[in-house]
Amino acid sequence: MNYNIVSYCIYSLITIFIIYKVGQLCYTNGRIFILQLFEGDESVTDTTNNILLMAYYLFNIGYAVIQFSYWVTVHNLAELISSIAFKSGVLTIILAVTHYCNIATLMLLSKKKKLLSNKTYQL
Repeated sequence: MNYNIVSYCIYSLITIFIIYKVGQLCYTNGRIFILQLFEGDESVTDTTNNILLMAYYLFNIGYAVIQFSYWVTVHNLAELISSIAFKSGVLTIILAVTHYCNIATLMLLSKKKKLLSNKTYQL
């Protein structure tokens, strides 16, 4: 039995599920932050949110596909579970770090915008 094919299929299903669910959660819940950044302009907010979602999908699916070329040969069930868990864990950590970097960027942009608007009123 070829365990690599089985591990590829299981990893693909897990990865697709994780990427899709996290993407949809960030898309729906992150809209309010982007809307605040663009001061209520819904058309720019929705366009930006769609672009961010598409970039998110492309980045993460690309990473997941590249991982197939670095997969070691799996010889038994224990190695299959171990390799799937490791690859899925790395993907989840990358998603978390990317998400927090995006939130930090939005926060910094929002603070910068507030700071610039306060200086404008003071002049």
